[in-house]
Amino acid sequence: MLAHLSLKQFAVVDAAELAFGPGLTVISGETGAGKSLLVDALGLLSGARADSGVVRHGADRAELVGEFDLADAPLALDWLRERELHDGDGDPRCLVRRVVRADGGSRAWINGSPVTLTQLGELAGRMVEIHGQHEHQALMSRGSQLDLLDAFGRTGALREAVAEAARHWSGLLREREALQARGDVSDRIAWLSHQHAELERDALEPEPLARLLAEHRRHGHASDLIEACERASLRLGGEDGPSISRTVQQVRNELQRASEHEPRLSEVDGMLDLAVIQLDEALALLDRVRSDLDLDPASFEALDRQLGRVHELARKHRVSPDQLAERRNEIALELEQLSGATTRLETLDSEIAAARNAWRIAAGHLSEARRAAATTLAASTTELIAELGMGGGRFDIQFEPTDDDRPDPNGGERVEFLVAANPGQPARALRKVASGGELSRISLAIEVASLGLDAVPTMVFDEVDTGIGGAVAHIVGQKLRALGARRQVLCVTHLPQVAAQGHAHYRVSKTKQEGLTLSAVQVLSAREREEEIARMLGGVELTREARAAAKRLLADVG
Repeated sequence: MLAHLSLKQFAVVDAAELAFGPGLTVISGETGAGKSLLVDALGLLSGARADSGVVRHGADRAELVGEFDLADAPLALDWLRERELHDGDGDPRCLVRRVVRADGGSRAWINGSPVTLTQLGELAGRMVEIHGQHEHQALMSRGSQLDLLDAFGRTGALREAVAEAARHWSGLLREREALQARGDVSDRIAWLSHQHAELERDALEPEPLARLLAEHRRHGHASDLIEACERASLRLGGEDGPSISRTVQQVRNELQRASEHEPRLSEVDGMLDLAVIQLDEALALLDRVRSDLDLDPASFEALDRQLGRVHELARKHRVSPDQLAERRNEIALELEQLSGATTRLETLDSEIAAARNAWRIAAGHLSEARRAAATTLAASTTELIAELGMGGGRFDIQFEPTDDDRPDPNGGERVEFLVAANPGQPARALRKVASGGELSRISLAIEVASLGLDAVPTMVFDEVDTGIGGAVAHIVGQKLRALGARRQVLCVTHLPQVAAQGHAHYRVSKTKQEGLTLSAVQVLSAREREEEIARMLGGVELTREARAAAKRLLADVG
């Protein structure tokens, strides 16, 4: 639940600190005092978009902080832990902060970590539900009516199964349409087969291509390589003239004769011995290289033709030679897909039919759950309508089947909320109810009947009691107080009958300082609360009768 709300430089509020507890907390005040600002602040903490108008005139930014006790909100705690926004130390508190600058920009934090507005909204959806004074307008939409019924019946898992079945059917249908759009693919297959055969003729992987290039270069420079090998062999170990090997051996012989007079010359001899070994190995390798080299014009011509084909293929396919293997594989994959297109079309028909049948089964389960929920919701709402001064009125939910040949992700039916405001009248669509007062009461009855069953611990009502009064207002207050026994309820109201039902009461008042209008929020003591309810009953002048009526209202609550 919401434990604490802090506002700084917000609209006409300079600074305010509000503490909240369980039960029903009511917020009242004169017209224009800014009662709904507290709801607006919670909306911003819930991820609503902000503009510079929420920053108090003359200030550079507005700051909002909400502290929530999530002991009654396990889904919110789980969400925080999954995103490592809660340390899991057993403390169920959560701090949400939002700063809106005078230029309209804003930033948000959860437990000190910066977050996006989307994340703020995801968390708030697990902590707070806000019902505005125009909430009934959303109930006019048949889509919203279906969503409310599903929320009431807790059919989320069934509805997701239906949506998944519809997506699977749609995916198969798109695949079939794409295959059919190709038409006759035989010419394409023939052309791709020819291209693939050309690419299969040579080894086009990087390693074989590297070997081909090296072999081509070696054959192209064979004459120069042979001459270089022969000259090196003569200089290193030739027998017909001076050579490095013979010179080194002569030096060793001379040093060996002189080493008996200088022992360090033996070390030099050892080094030259190693050099002779290296020279012998070099001569052997030169001999092997020379024997591998051959002036073979035919082989060079064959290599040249092969390399030419590779470059020609690269130009043809507009890729580099080292990308030809990848291009060959792409063509092979497309050939495989096209070759199986006819067979795939045949199997797709049966798969589409099976997917449609799977959707019908899933939609049937969802319909059963919806009808059961509709019966319960209709009975509860009808009972509440009678209590709200519309005796004999009736609420019902009508189901209209959709076309099951085209699976709908929302299920196999649409719903329409029907209302008969008076006995003997036929039920009409809720969106066609003419009286604003009746519509307000009916919408409130639907909201009260469908609330308190989900896991969201805090519910906020912003003047949803507009258009009602008298005994009906007293009953509305009782219903909100009863809802407060199960959930934390915050209610902005102008009705004294509703305000008297609160477990706690805040008053919003406005003053003028230095030509600026400011709003102040204060929690009321028992005496102050009596005065506020008397004001709500009697207007500006607090008469003895208004005070007596306020006392009676509070005494009736007990």
